[in-house]
Amino acid sequence: MASKVIDLMYWRDVKRTAVVFTGLVVGLACLFQLSLISVVSNFLLAILGFTMFVRLLCKALHLVRLIDASHPFQSFLDEDPTLTDDITIRMVETIVLLIATSITELKRLLFVENMMDSIKFLVLLYLLTYVGVQTNGLTLVMSAVICAFSLPLFYRLQQGRIERIVKAVNASLDRGKLILDSIYELIHPSPPPPPASTPTLKAKLKAK
Repeated sequence: MASKVIDLMYWRDVKRTAVVFTGLVVGLACLFQLSLISVVSNFLLAILGFTMFVRLLCKALHLVRLIDASHPFQSFLDEDPTLTDDITIRMVETIVLLIATSITELKRLLFVENMMDSIKFLVLLYLLTYVGVQTNGLTLVMSAVICAFSLPLFYRLQQGRIERIVKAVNASLDRGKLILDSIYELIHPSPPPPPASTPTLKAKLKAK
């Protein structure tokens, strides 16, 4: 399943990716004007109308002996969508692990286990409040879909240039982190090491 999604995102099958991408964008655009129930029902009606027309056309052509009696959508009917026990267990384990990891990370950020990470999370939440004022969830979903299908293709076409830019940005971030660490050490110097314990008189007499 994951490999099929990656193939779609990297446009390895251009026709299939174009159909999926267009359907997602058109469906999300329709949600701006219509309810989810209307969009889903109209979408399924359109599919059913097309398949019904093709099925009747093939039936009519078979009656006049122009084509054989094979079902035009037999390849789709032969596909087995059922999940085996192993695949179901792996999917459930992956979902449970993802939920547990997300809860652990959220707890770590909310209860300030690491000050810098919590500050970054605070800045992100503050920026998201402005994003929520300017846009709605549906706009963000559509933007995410467009980015998911366009950024991998852009990265594949401009991989060398992007990697050079990423290296330069990482080097700048490392320098900035070193500067912040130096400032933090100046403000909060590390405590001096404990003094070495001097031998007592009793220890000296035993040594002699």
